[in-house]
Amino acid sequence: MACIRANLRKLLLLTGQRNAEVSVLLVGDKAMRSLNRQYRGKDRSTDVLSFPLREGRFKGIQPHVLGDIVLSLPTAARQAKAAGDTYYVEIGRLLVHGYLHLLGYDHEKNGTEARRMDRHERRLREALKR
Repeated sequence: MACIRANLRKLLLLTGQRNAEVSVLLVGDKAMRSLNRQYRGKDRSTDVLSFPLREGRFKGIQPHVLGDIVLSLPTAARQAKAAGDTYYVEIGRLLVHGYLHLLGYDHEKNGTEARRMDRHERRLREALKR
């Protein structure tokens, strides 16, 4: 999907991560459920998972690698339909959301962090439209 690559390049530039690397994995609900269960202890599919590599025990090994974003395409399609958006708009929303998690944003931490992440997410999504 060329739109993912183009949006990711733009996100890297917009956030000052010009030389960073991010990988994106596109999966179905079954694979996403398995990953969500294994890494988050939640036995259900989800729309996006992020695996930051600049955190934790091995954060300094490859400082140019931000991490991995995993997107569930069937979930994105359902969410797009429910929201009245196109599939590609929803993929873009999920990409931005996952990307911000790679940068250390965490909406599950507390309300202040959730509002902070939401502000940045809206700003970046607007910037991608230009």
